[in-house]
Amino acid sequence: MALLQISEPGQSLDPHQRRIVVGIDLGTTHSLVAAVRHGVAECLPDLQGRVLLPSAVRYTDPALGGSGRQVGHDALAAQHEDPGNTITSVKRLMGRTRAQVADVDRLPYRVVDEQGMAVIETVAGRKTPMEVSAEVLATLRFRAEDSFDDELFGAVITVPAYFDDAQRQATKDAAQLAGIEVLRLINEPTAAAIAYGLDHAAEGVYAVYDLGGGTFDISILRLTQGVFEVLATGGDSALGGDDYDNALAQWVLAQAAPAQAAAPMAAADRARLQSEARRCKEALSSPEGQAEGVVFGVALSVGVLSHRVSASDLAQCTEALTQRTLSAVRKVLRDARLTTSEIQGVVMVGGSTRMPVVQAAVGAFFGQTPLNDLNPDEVVALGAAIQANALAGNGNGGDLLLLDVIPLSLGIETMGGLVERIVPRNSTIPTARAQDFTTYQDGQTALALHVVQGERDLVADCRSLARFELRGIPPMAAGAARIRVTFTVDADGLLSVAAREMVSGVEANIDVKPAYGLSDEQIAAMLQDGFATAQQDMAARAWVEARVDADRLLVALRSALQADGDLLEPAQRQAIEALMQRLTESLQDPDPSRAAAIEAATKALADGTEAFAAERMNRGIQQALAGRRVQDV
Repeated sequence: MALLQISEPGQSLDPHQRRIVVGIDLGTTHSLVAAVRHGVAECLPDLQGRVLLPSAVRYTDPALGGSGRQVGHDALAAQHEDPGNTITSVKRLMGRTRAQVADVDRLPYRVVDEQGMAVIETVAGRKTPMEVSAEVLATLRFRAEDSFDDELFGAVITVPAYFDDAQRQATKDAAQLAGIEVLRLINEPTAAAIAYGLDHAAEGVYAVYDLGGGTFDISILRLTQGVFEVLATGGDSALGGDDYDNALAQWVLAQAAPAQAAAPMAAADRARLQSEARRCKEALSSPEGQAEGVVFGVALSVGVLSHRVSASDLAQCTEALTQRTLSAVRKVLRDARLTTSEIQGVVMVGGSTRMPVVQAAVGAFFGQTPLNDLNPDEVVALGAAIQANALAGNGNGGDLLLLDVIPLSLGIETMGGLVERIVPRNSTIPTARAQDFTTYQDGQTALALHVVQGERDLVADCRSLARFELRGIPPMAAGAARIRVTFTVDADGLLSVAAREMVSGVEANIDVKPAYGLSDEQIAAMLQDGFATAQQDMAARAWVEARVDADRLLVALRSALQADGDLLEPAQRQAIEALMQRLTESLQDPDPSRAAAIEAATKALADGTEAFAAERMNRGIQQALAGRRVQDV
């Protein structure tokens, strides 16, 4: 008698077949790939035993032969000789326009705008940030397939917690170009928490301080029996180790060559200066460098630059950057309604956290020694690998539950330019939220929906994400239609919006894929303004709502007078028209603080028309019952 195997839906027909999945940390300066082998997450090395892959791609002239590009260490080695075609820190360009890239003019390569996004001009033609990132991702994919001698099933790729929809979508597009199936995008701090939580069986509330080469993230997470819940998240997507390098380089220039600091600098000189600053920073982070200092020495086209730098010099010239990270930490703690004393531990992530000045500042802020027993360069990739292994169903990781959050509120525009929030910020994802709306005018057959993101009450103060229309609504009286708007945010943080008229069943939907990113200034302003202007926004909302209610009453009353004005005596009609005139005049006042006056005029008109409304109701009942028998009713 044969035994028949029954598999779970979606499970491999071969119960012994193991899916090859990896976790990828696509970093600003370095990238890594990790996988779970023999029950342990580990980073995969290249043929030379190197785990870190520089996130650098050099394009060469196709006419000269060869592959036309170099990736990783080879590209970085050629940066000094060919800075205009060696692309580094491309992560900062993902999902952005040129104007939204901080210090874009300091980059050694040329960035221009094309079709609503920043693109890079190279000798091999214009390259999008997704194409450049795809080269790095493809190299990591080949490394993984060589390690396992098998094709890759999929990958979990990490992104900064503050990446918006456009930046996340750009990351998925890059993976698709590299031939990688994205199982999920997860936030970098969350990946780090997975690595620490599972490896150390930690429970409680933890802060994850992630200072990488180009981005800074801070997340507050609650870890409980395999559940990773993000309580709040924040950061700065244009702050990282590159900025520390630049600050040190500019300080040395100002000390040793003030004239050169103010003059324009060749791209090759900027690249050499940045590279030497990175070397000095890393040397000053070692015990020997802290004690003795290091010599900053680099040969530029205008001469040799040499200056001794101490650990205190590095701390001094980068103090403002460190304080920027702590400012973001304070905001996130307020969002989570926590104090530093309620944080059980602080996880340090990112190569830049190796700097003693950063560790000392974070330790002093939280009043405890940060956790750094896992390699800060590798911890994000290790956490992503654990998550990938769980999603693929390869091991006992199926009990891992990952609860992430969205960084900014999502909503739609309502009458008067107001924002109705549907998904509040710091909501756990994946999530789906719905809210019912109605039409404003009689016989309205279409509804325009404007999707926005932000913390302010007025649409003008928020960021527009998308617009679409719901058509085919049956003609009804104003307020009779019932339109359900549903916001769905998937596990990758990507948004889709659907609208459905519940009576007729007509519906429309849109996947929100903006062609541009959110600038760092916008991110900071949205959160800061949401708190700083709360009182002002409340007054503005009250004023707009009062105007909308008044307009609605005037429209309805004009229609009623036209249909049943004969029910009124001349004196009654004159009194109602006087009240309407008073309300109309109050609407001419542009002062938002005058909402109470509009509300008072609206109430007076409503009270003054109660008798007219009763007369209209009586007439309607009489007309409805005319010619009908009591028994029939």
